[in-house]
Amino acid sequence: MLLLISPAKKLDFKPIPLSIHTDIRFQSETAELVTLMRKKSSLDLIKLMDISKALADLNVKRFKSFDLTMPESLSKQAVFAFNGDVYVGLKAEDFNKGDLDFSQKHLRILSGLYGLLRPLDLIQEYRLEMGCGLKVGKSKNLYEYWGEKLTDKINQDMKETKDKILVNLASEEYYSAVKEKMLNHPVLHIRFEEKRAGKYQVISFSAKKARGYMARYIIKNRIKKSEDLKSFDLEKYSFEPLRSEKNLLTFVR
Repeated sequence: MLLLISPAKKLDFKPIPLSIHTDIRFQSETAELVTLMRKKSSLDLIKLMDISKALADLNVKRFKSFDLTMPESLSKQAVFAFNGDVYVGLKAEDFNKGDLDFSQKHLRILSGLYGLLRPLDLIQEYRLEMGCGLKVGKSKNLYEYWGEKLTDKINQDMKETKDKILVNLASEEYYSAVKEKMLNHPVLHIRFEEKRAGKYQVISFSAKKARGYMARYIIKNRIKKSEDLKSFDLEKYSFEPLRSEKNLLTFVR
């Protein structure tokens, strides 16, 4: 199975001892987006992504100093650079070589700037949300810009790894970039719910971490069959068949 997760707004670019890395695969597209973003002012970024002036100023500097040659001194492997809730659950910093090899083959990170990342692809600091209304050439937004390209790449990756199921552990904002009808294999969606005031509901903060836990569970246990996902029990979650469907596995706690 091939796993999809979202990136994170929070980044950690402190150096790590691991030197092995791979290069991003949408280099020309990333270069086009960086060139476009370099023309944006702080006010433009505030309007585009609804962020604070401080964050806008920071990202103006990031895009101005972005080096398209991707030097190692300014870059870090994606799975270690992202530092949000999903990545707290994933906890890639304690992966051994076997875990990294497996994740490099079976884990993909959706990105507004890079399209589709492998865990060890080098990235630089950035903020470009997939859901923002950035117009790129004839594309009215990033969903239109990336949709066919990253979906084709997913199909290509699944053909190479012989994966038969795409497991969606990404947020709606990022998974919406995937053109599901173009996929060559079925998609299995995963939902995490908590019981609050007698009702089950998705709690965003908890669900993000849970997606990371699930990705970690799959990687650590080298899981390849969807049926085996039902045994997931980290952080007191358990599979709930009554709230699940053919292409949706729901876990509750």
